[in-house]
Amino acid sequence: MKAILLAAGYGTRLKPLTDDCPKTLLDVAGRPMIEWILEGLARVPGLDAVALVTNDRFAPHHERWAAAYRGPLKPGILNDGTRSDATKLGAVGDLKLVKDRLKLDDDVLVVAGDNLFEFDPAQFAAFFRRKDAAAVALKNLEDPALVPKYAVVSLDDADRVTHFEEKPAQPKSSLISTCFYAFPRRELGLIDTYLASGGNPDAPGHYLQWLYRQTALYGWVFRDAWLDIGDLASYREANARFSARKARA
Repeated sequence: MKAILLAAGYGTRLKPLTDDCPKTLLDVAGRPMIEWILEGLARVPGLDAVALVTNDRFAPHHERWAAAYRGPLKPGILNDGTRSDATKLGAVGDLKLVKDRLKLDDDVLVVAGDNLFEFDPAQFAAFFRRKDAAAVALKNLEDPALVPKYAVVSLDDADRVTHFEEKPAQPKSSLISTCFYAFPRRELGLIDTYLASGGNPDAPGHYLQWLYRQTALYGWVFRDAWLDIGDLASYREANARFSARKARA
């Protein structure tokens, strides 16, 4: 299994912190955010390589960090060549770029570089392997006001996705999709099919909204903490939570 870390965004909602630092390298509890993610991914059996896809503006920052990083699963850095939010390839476009450039022929774990989690990725990987089909990690949100801000998912009794909708006005459930996916090697070509049909290349939820109608997609529900670092409030919350976690260790 290979992992792809999506880190080609420009962090516009976190300015001025991201004026000269990619969101993934912002300090969270004394270390770059991305290192917390890699520490979790290192627990996945059979995961033997990680590719971090970034943009041309922040590629040098990631390359300097990677050269000094001595932790688990040191990632290779891929530059998607874009220089601004207006010209970015989008998350799905970056998935295709990594797939094609590395000629991937493995199961793939896809993780957003700005999502911090406390669940065990090894459990998600085990779920994916049991189902032998595409899978997504899901969180049950208790605050109904937050649900429409995310992709909302419904499952059947076998955990198969029966409905997936990006930011619906009237959500059908309180289960939301995180940007933590697994795709079997045999279905990686569906990314090309989706984009060739005019699919939205930006938010990956649009791809999964299309995908569940083409093939089996399963949802793994976790109860642990998960943080989508999109603004200053969520960044402060991440620092507080992971500082407390560090103190407990």
